[in-house]
Amino acid sequence: MEKEEDVKVGANKFSERQPLGTAAQSDIKDYKEAPPAPLFEPGELKSWSFYRAGIAEFIATFLFLYITILTVMGVNRSTSKCSSVGIQGIAWSFGGMIFALVYCTAGIS
Repeated sequence: MEKEEDVKVGANKFSERQPLGTAAQSDIKDYKEAPPAPLFEPGELKSWSFYRAGIAEFIATFLFLYITILTVMGVNRSTSKCSSVGIQGIAWSFGGMIFALVYCTAGIS
């Protein structure tokens, strides 16, 4: 009997700090959110990194569309599906271009 009483006392000794279930969805937070940042600051127009990121995004988008659309056009214009890269080749061109361009431009923009 003594062990059961110890368990009951121990269970009530430490109350829960945060409620469970729907009661946990309250406005009480243990952190402070950062203030909202502006979407665009005029001072950015004077920095080279802003233009460098824009140029990198433009070139990456151009290469992505150029390579993938040419792959699709090549499959559609081929006389037989066996003489082209096929559907799997189109998928590889999309995936490969995303991989290569993200790898090349991730540090810039």
